Amino acid sequence: MTVAAPAAARPGVAIPFLLSVALVSGAVIAFQIVVMRVFSIANWAHFGSLVISIAMFGFGVVSAIMVIGKGWFERNWDACVAASLIAFGPLMVIANTLAQTQTFNPILMISNPEEQHRLFANFVLYFIPFVPGALFLGLVFLKGKASFGKVYFANMTGSGLGGLTLLLSMYLVAPDSLLMVPLALWFAGSLVWFSANGARRAMMALGVAGAAAVAIVIVFQQINVSPFKGVSYARNFPDSERIHDAFGPLGRLEVYESSYFHFAPGLSDMAALNLSHMPENAYLGMYMDSDGPIGIMKALEEGDSAYFRFLPMHQPFLLKDDPDVFVVQFGGGISTRVALAGGASAVTVAEGNPMVLDAIDEAPAIVERTGDLLNDDRITVVPYDGRLYAPSVQDRFDIIDFSLADGTGLSSPGGFSIYEKYAYTQESMEAYMHALAPDGVLSVTLWNKEDPPKSVLRLFATLIAAAETVAEEDGGSIADRFFINHTYLSTVSVLFKRDGFTEVEVEALTTHSRRMAFDVLYAPGAEFETGDPEPIYQGIRDAYFDPQASLANLDSGADLSASNIYRMALAAMMNGEGDSVADAYLFRITPLTNDQPYFAAYLKTGDIPAFLGILEAVSDEWGYLLLWATLAQSLVFGLILLLLPVIFGWRSVFAPQPGKFGILVYFMGLGLGYIVVEVGLISKFMQALTNPVVSASVLITGMLVFSGLGSLISGRYLDVSRNFLPKVFVGIAALLILYMVILDPILAAIGSMAYPVRIVLCLLLIFPPAFLMGFPFATGMAWLARLNKEHFFLWAWGINGSFSVVGSVLVPLVAVHFGLDAVLVVACVAYLLALPAFFALLKPRPAAA
Repeated sequence: MTVAAPAAARPGVAIPFLLSVALVSGAVIAFQIVVMRVFSIANWAHFGSLVISIAMFGFGVVSAIMVIGKGWFERNWDACVAASLIAFGPLMVIANTLAQTQTFNPILMISNPEEQHRLFANFVLYFIPFVPGALFLGLVFLKGKASFGKVYFANMTGSGLGGLTLLLSMYLVAPDSLLMVPLALWFAGSLVWFSANGARRAMMALGVAGAAAVAIVIVFQQINVSPFKGVSYARNFPDSERIHDAFGPLGRLEVYESSYFHFAPGLSDMAALNLSHMPENAYLGMYMDSDGPIGIMKALEEGDSAYFRFLPMHQPFLLKDDPDVFVVQFGGGISTRVALAGGASAVTVAEGNPMVLDAIDEAPAIVERTGDLLNDDRITVVPYDGRLYAPSVQDRFDIIDFSLADGTGLSSPGGFSIYEKYAYTQESMEAYMHALAPDGVLSVTLWNKEDPPKSVLRLFATLIAAAETVAEEDGGSIADRFFINHTYLSTVSVLFKRDGFTEVEVEALTTHSRRMAFDVLYAPGAEFETGDPEPIYQGIRDAYFDPQASLANLDSGADLSASNIYRMALAAMMNGEGDSVADAYLFRITPLTNDQPYFAAYLKTGDIPAFLGILEAVSDEWGYLLLWATLAQSLVFGLILLLLPVIFGWRSVFAPQPGKFGILVYFMGLGLGYIVVEVGLISKFMQALTNPVVSASVLITGMLVFSGLGSLISGRYLDVSRNFLPKVFVGIAALLILYMVILDPILAAIGSMAYPVRIVLCLLLIFPPAFLMGFPFATGMAWLARLNKEHFFLWAWGINGSFSVVGSVLVPLVAVHFGLDAVLVVACVAYLLALPAFFALLKPRPAAA
C-alpha cells in the first residue's frame, strides 16, 4: 500500500497533519485511562498503573528500533505510517478483549505460578497496542522535525484533550463500552490523515478495521471482574439481586440485596445473647469499582433499635444527651443511624462522593428500603469531604464520628497500593478535634484485622500526635483525653474527649466495655501489665525471620497478643516515647500527615530483602513491593533501550558525534522531572478534588495542554535559547519550591467550593509550571533537528519516554519514605541537572560528518 507523504513533510506544517497527530495522540492517552479503569473494576487499580508503565515502554522500544533502522523507516515511511494507523485501533480492542480472559488474584502470586503467568499475559497484551501508536508518533516527529514545536504542540494538546474527552464520556458511557472513545479518536485521526492524502485504498482498509473493532466491542467486550473481588461474591449469592447500578468519573457504584449480607461492623458478641430478636436481612451491599461491600443499613423496625447499642459507634452516646453530631463520612449510613438512635438532636453528615448521596437519596429501590434516611429533618448533608468541612466549624459539635470509612489491612485481597488517605492524617484529626465543643468527643473506629497489628498502631500514632498539638493550644496533657477498646480481628475504637474524661465517664465506658466484651486497651488512670518491651519486639521479628527462636520466646512468657502490643505501644506513646516505638517495631507505624498520607508500605526498607523469602506472610504489602520490582525492571529495561542503539550504531552514528552524554542527561532529566511533577501533583491535588480518577484526569489534561502551549511558543525563542532557556529552568525550579510552601493551604481552601469551581481553580494552579515545562523538550528536539542529528532526535525521544516510566514508579516510593514535598525536590533536581546538559546538546556535528 502506498500513501503519499502529506504536506506536513514540507515546511509550514499542514492543518490535517497536526489534526491527525492530535487525534491519534488523544486516542493513545484515552486508551491508557481506559485500561486503568478496566483494572480498577476488574482487578486492582495499582496493577492498572503498572501495566500502563510497562506498556509505555512501547515508546522506548519503537525509538530504539527507529534509531537503528532509521534509513529503512525513511525509505518505507508511507507504508509504515499507513500500517501503524490501521493496526492501532483493532489491536486496542483485541488486547483488551483477550486480557479479560486473564484475571488473576495477587494473593496467590507466590503459591500459584499460574497467577504469575496471567499477570505477565496482561503485560504483554497491553504492551502490543502501544507499538503502532508509538510508531506513528515517531514517524511524524521525524518527518515534521523542522517544525517540531508545532507538531509537539499538536501531540501534547491532543493528548490532554483526549484525556478530557474520556473523562466527560464517563458520565454518558458505561465502563464496559468506554473503549469506544479511544476508538472514535483513532478512527477520526486516521480518516483525516488518509483523506488529506487521497489514499482511497488505505481508507477502505481503515473502514474494515474500524468496523471489525466496533463489532468486537459490541459482541465480546465486557469487563470480566476477578472472582476474588467483593462484588463477585455478591453476584453469586443464591438470592442476590442488583437493585442499583450507576457509573461516572468517580467510579462504578452497584448495590445488591441478599439475605447473605451480615455486615455488622464491630458488633458485640453479646448482642446475640441479650437481644430477643436480631434484625434479619438488615443490610444492603454497596460496591465501588467492584470493591466492598460497604453496608447500607435498611430501616429497622421500631423494636429493633436496641441493636445499635451493641455497635462500637454507640459508645460516645453513653456520655451525651441530645448531642449535636457530625458524621465525617456518610458511607452506607450506619453511623448516621447510630446517631439518630442515640438521641442526637441534629446530625450533620459529610460525603465526598455524590454517587453515594444520589443512590441513598434518589434511587427508588434504595429509598424504599432505607426509609428515605437523608430526608430526616434532623439531618443536614455536606456534599464534600468531612475533613474539608471541619475547619469551618470550630468548637461546635458534641460528638464527631469517623467510623469505618474504608478498610485497611487484609480487607483488600489485592494487596494495598500506595493510595492517599487524607481523611486520616494528623492535620485532619486536628481539624476534627478543633471542631469539637470544649467537652465534645471524637470517636474513630477502624477495621482491626491484622495480627501483628500495623494500621491500627499507625492510627494511634496519628491521633496522639494530633492530640499533643491540640493539648499545647488548650493546655493540659493528653493522658486523660483518650479511651480505647477493641474486639479481636474486628474493630478498634478510639474516643478522644477534648477536655478530658472524668472518673465517672471512664467508669461508664469501662462498664459498657465489660458488658459488650470489648477489650479495654487504654483508659485514664488504668494500669496494664505488658511486660518488658524488648522480648516482645524481638518476638515479633522472630515470628517472621526465626521460627525456632520464636518458639523459645513463647516459652519465656512474652505476650505477643495484639491486645498486649497495643497496650505496650500506647503506654509509650502517651509518655512521649512514640519515636522509640516506631524505631523498635518491625513495621513502619509513623503518623500519617498531609505530606505522607499513606496507610500502606509498612515494611521498612532495610527489612525488604529479608521479607523476599517469605512473601506469603506479607501479602497485603504486595502492592508496595510491586513498586520496587517495577522500579528495578524499568531501570533495567530503560538501560537496555538506551544501549541498543548505541551498540548497533556506535561507529556510524554515535562515535563521531559530540555531546552524547549531555543529550542523555538532558532528556533523562526532562522525562524524569516532567512525570514526577505530574504524578506528584495528582497526589497533592487529591486534597481538593478527593477522587483519584478526577485528579488524574484534571492533572493530565492540564499538564499536557499547557505544556503543549509552551512548546508551541518555544519556537519563537529558539534563536535566543542559549540565554532564554536557563531562565525557564530556574523559573520551573522556583515555582516547584514555591508550591511546596503554598499548595497545601490553597488546596484545602479550594476543596470546600463547588466541584466545577475546584476543577477550574486547580487548572489555574497547574498552568504556570506546566507552561514553562513545555519549553525544554521542544527546544531540545528542535535543536537536534536543526543540527541534523536525526538519530539523536529519535534516541532523545526514547530516553524521555523511558525515564518517564522510571519517574512514575519513583514518585510513590519517594512520597512514602520522604513525603510529597520531597517529590517536588526530586523534580527540581532533575530540571536543574538538565540545565548545563543543554549546552552539550548544542555542540555541532563535525564538519566531515
